[in-house]
Parts: sequence; C-alpha cells; structure tokens
Amino acid sequence: MNWMGPFQQLGRSLMLPMTALPAAAILLFAGNAIPWTMFGLDHFGQVLIYAGDTVFAYLPYLFAVGVAMGLTDNASSAALTSLLSYFLFTRITVYYAEHPLQIGVSGAIMIGLLTAVAYNRLKHIKLPEPIQFFGGPRFVPLFMSIATMMFSYFFAKLNPRIEQMLDGLSDLILNLEGFGVFLYGVLHRLLVPTGLHHILNNVMWFQVGSYERADGQTMFGDLPRFFAGDPDAGIYMAGLYPVMMFALPAIAFAIIKEAREDLKPKIKAMFLTAALGSFLTGVSEPVEFAFLFAAPYVFVIHAILSGFIMWLVYALDIHHGFAYSAGAFDFILNAHLARREIWLIPIGIAYGLFYYHAFRWIIRRFQIRTPGREDETELDDWSGDIPYRAPLVMEALGGKANIARMEACITRLRLTLHDDRLMDISALKTLGAAGVIRLGGGNVQVVFGTYSELLKEQMGRIMRQDFNQVSFFAPVQGRMMKLEEVPDTIFAKGLVGMGVAFFPERGELVSPVAGKVIHLYPTLHAIGIRTKEGLEVLLHIGIDTTQLEGKGFTSYVQIGDEVKPGQLLIRFQLALVRKQAKSLATPMVITNPERVKSWNFAPFKAVKKGQASVMTVVLKGEQANGGKQHG
Repeated sequence: MNWMGPFQQLGRSLMLPMTALPAAAILLFAGNAIPWTMFGLDHFGQVLIYAGDTVFAYLPYLFAVGVAMGLTDNASSAALTSLLSYFLFTRITVYYAEHPLQIGVSGAIMIGLLTAVAYNRLKHIKLPEPIQFFGGPRFVPLFMSIATMMFSYFFAKLNPRIEQMLDGLSDLILNLEGFGVFLYGVLHRLLVPTGLHHILNNVMWFQVGSYERADGQTMFGDLPRFFAGDPDAGIYMAGLYPVMMFALPAIAFAIIKEAREDLKPKIKAMFLTAALGSFLTGVSEPVEFAFLFAAPYVFVIHAILSGFIMWLVYALDIHHGFAYSAGAFDFILNAHLARREIWLIPIGIAYGLFYYHAFRWIIRRFQIRTPGREDETELDDWSGDIPYRAPLVMEALGGKANIARMEACITRLRLTLHDDRLMDISALKTLGAAGVIRLGGGNVQVVFGTYSELLKEQMGRIMRQDFNQVSFFAPVQGRMMKLEEVPDTIFAKGLVGMGVAFFPERGELVSPVAGKVIHLYPTLHAIGIRTKEGLEVLLHIGIDTTQLEGKGFTSYVQIGDEVKPGQLLIRFQLALVRKQAKSLATPMVITNPERVKSWNFAPFKAVKKGQASVMTVVLKGEQANGGKQHG
C-alpha cells in the first residue's frame, strides 16, 4: 500500500491550480451577467470576459507549476523549473510537430511530474568544487532544460499517435453516455475518503471532450469546455448539485433529528453549519464523515444513489458547471452558462426529502452511532481554538519526531508518519477529528474539516520551533474535568498545583508521563512522579480518600521505580471509593507550576485510559508555541 502516498500527493497537487478557477468564474459572471452597456461601460465588460478567459487559456501553465509544487513540498525552485520546462515543451512541440499539438492540461501534468521527480532526486547533487554553484537545486533547471528538449522532440514526433490515443479514450468515455456519468458519480463518492477523487476529477473535468472556440483555441475537459460556452459540456458536474445542495444537508438534518435530546442542541449547531457549508460551497466531508466510519455500507449506498441522480440529470439533458464545487454560490454564479439548470432545484428537493426519510429510517433500524447517538460526539466546533489544540494534535500523531511529511487539502491533513502505530486515534477524535484513515506505509489522513489548512500551518510553525514540551496521557478512563470543578477548595484553587482532574469510570490508575516515582502515600490513594524535565506530578484518587486507610487500593509500583506512560500504577475498588469518599474526582496536578510557561488542555469530555495529549505544557526558558496561557 506504499503506492498510496504518492497518489495522495498527486491528488492534492492537482487541486492547487483549481484555486484560480473561482476568480475566473466571477470575472466571466461579472462580464456576462451585468449590463455594462446601460452604464456606458461595455468595453469594461469585455475586459472582464477577456480576463476570465485568460485564466482558462493559461490553465496548463498553472497545472505545470501546481503539480511540481505539490510533489516537492512547495519548493519554489521546482515551480520555476516546471514553468520554464513547460515553456520549452510548448515551443519545441509547436516547432517540430507536423500539426498543432492539442493535449491541454495533460502535457502540463507530465512536465510537472517530470520536474518533481528530477527535483526530488537531484536537489542534493554535489559537483566538483569549481562548479558547485550549479549543484544542488540549481542543477535541476539545467537538467530539465536538456531533458525537456529531448522529451519534447520525441513527443512531437509521436504527436499523431498520442493525440489519437487521447481522443480514443475521450470518445470511449463519452460514448458510455448516461452509464458513464453514473460510474463517475459512484467512483467520485467512493474515492472521497482516500482523497484520490481529485485524480478522477482531473480526467473527467480537464481531459474528456474537446471544443474549439471562435478564436481557434481548443479547450479540453468538461470544466473548461463549459466555461468556453460548449453547449454539450457540464454533464459530469451538473448531477453533483442535487447531491451537495440537497442530499447531504438532508443527511445532516436526519442526524440532528435522531440525536439524543440532551445532545441535540450541540448537534444541531454543529450540523446546521455542516449542512449550510455543503449547500453553499459543496464541501461534503463534514457530513459524509459523520456516518462513513460508523456505517461504511451506508456510504456505499450513498455513492450508488449519487451515481443514479447524476444519470437522471444527464437523461434530462441538464447542463451546469462550477469553478470550485457544486454549491449554491457556483449554481448562481455560473447559471448564465447553464442549460435547463432550473430543473436541478425540484430534483434536488425531491432527492433531499427521500434522503432525509431514508437516513432517519436507516439510523434507527440499524442503530447507527452517528454523532449525538453516543456518549460524546466525535465532531467538535473549535474554529477559534487552532493555536491552542495544534500542539495536542501533534502529540496525538506520535509527536514531532514521528511526522515525516505533512500536507493539507480543503478538509483533511495528509500525513506520512514514521510509525502510524504511535498515533492515538481516540485522542485525535477527542481533539475534533471527524475520522482517521490509514492508507498503509505510514500514510494517514485525519479529517478536521475546513480548518485543516490552518491547523497544518500552526503545526508547521510549532515543528520549526525548538522548545521543551511535555505531553500528558489520561491516567484513568472516564471524563476529563476542569480543576476548578473538583469539590475540594485546596485543589480547586490550585493551592497544591495546576492541572486537570478526571472522574474515573474504572478502578485503574496509569502513569500519565514517563518518569520516576518519588512519592507513594501509605494509604495508596496518591502518588507522585518526577519527569526527566523536572516536573513533579501528583495523582490523587478521589477526595477525602485518606480516611479509607488503604482499604481497596493495590499498588503495582514502589518509590524509585521508573514508569512510562500508560503503565499501571494503582488499582482501586471503584464502588468502595464512590460510596465512602467525598468524590471520585481525581486531580492530576503539577506541584511545581512555576516551571511551566504555557498550558494546553484537550476538550473536557470523555477520555480513554492512556489516551494521549489530554494536556501539554511548555517549560520556561524555552520557546513557547503561542498557545493559550493558563495560571
């Protein structure tokens, strides 16, 4: 499964050039839909249209740069080399080809791939000292100039056969007609969890079909053809509108309706936002990932239904397109280029009603644990909390040293970990992840919604800093609570130390950190650990448990023992402590908090025993991460 890593990178890199398309759509809308002649500004309207067309005319150049950057960790020299190579490619092929070369974005992607491979293999090359100036990354443009000339020459000579092959593939897909649209719709949804749908989209949106404009320029793919005015374009995009604008919001409403009454306000706020996001912008993951992991078979059914609705829209000869995704913004913005688009509204409403009732029945009938039907919801609203949770997320991924590569797309972090077994999935879900996908070979995707890019940037800043951070694991299974909520004045006011507390559900206490046992009270209700950084951590089982005089407590360590996170320290009889103690609240405090510069806490909710990243601290005298300060 190691091949998944490069494909993930390629999928993300293909998304990068598409960020320019919404600007083109807005320019074309403003140029065509606004009656500039009424204001005596007809020339300005033509300028807007020309500007929008220019984006599509130079789209291959954007793909050449985007693919190279996406596959080289945003290396600027690779981007410049790819742009240079694509200039050479277009000029040489025009010169040598027997007739004009028309392959659209395909050639740009090939140049971007070749540049990325060359950069990754040659960026550290060493030359003899007198000419080392041309070594390292500076060698890549020299190499690619020669390689591109050779590649372009042979490509030009093989041009008729290549064009014939691409045209044949395009005709094969188009000749499938409605069934081809159905297959695309199903595969598009099934590939969303892996992020590989971007590669499929690139084929359908930028390769399939051709259209010659009035100025003689040929546009390739469903998306450029649609914006160029091709009346036959838009068949691989129109059917996505009912899914994004109506079906997925209907699923969100079904999840809200089937949530427990005590959790319904939180679920309502969360999924109304997700439904609105899907309706307006076509961002689907926050809704789809809410049931994908709980019931994968339901997601397969959803994928098939999505294919059928795309087939129906094709059969009704409806054509529509988008620059970003199939949301209401694109629906309105690009309606001036669409055909019979108004029918998408009643179709979407009917499909939405069907989805709503079907998903409510499925959730109840098969007892699917969608958010709001479990003890704690997996999704969380933490848009303003990114600097605060970023260090916790990093620790839940196994720490800074475990992250080999980190990227982000619209809704997810794309990571390559040295050892994905060090990742704590429960901690990631507690920190707001809607889902975690293991793709093999250390390649992992963590879905954090539309804040993933911001989270990646914050984590990147933390990884570039050098500071002494200590991460704490959950010492018990139960509910994490604020220290101020402990029913004991000494702990609640921080007189013993600063930290958090837990309300245990099982009678086991494990070590939250690596360190040495320095205190073990005779009554076994409390234990102290000193970390290698010098932090002194006190764990106190329950409140007023001294009076039990050790009854019901069994210690598995002694003073002087070295312990590691998750190691069993003490077992206690939960029922006995609950009955005879004032409270089960179990504080975990640092008794020398003057050594701590900043504190980060995970959300105060249910945790599993040994769960990573319930609390992290940065020590004084080191560079802090910019998180929230407490105490």
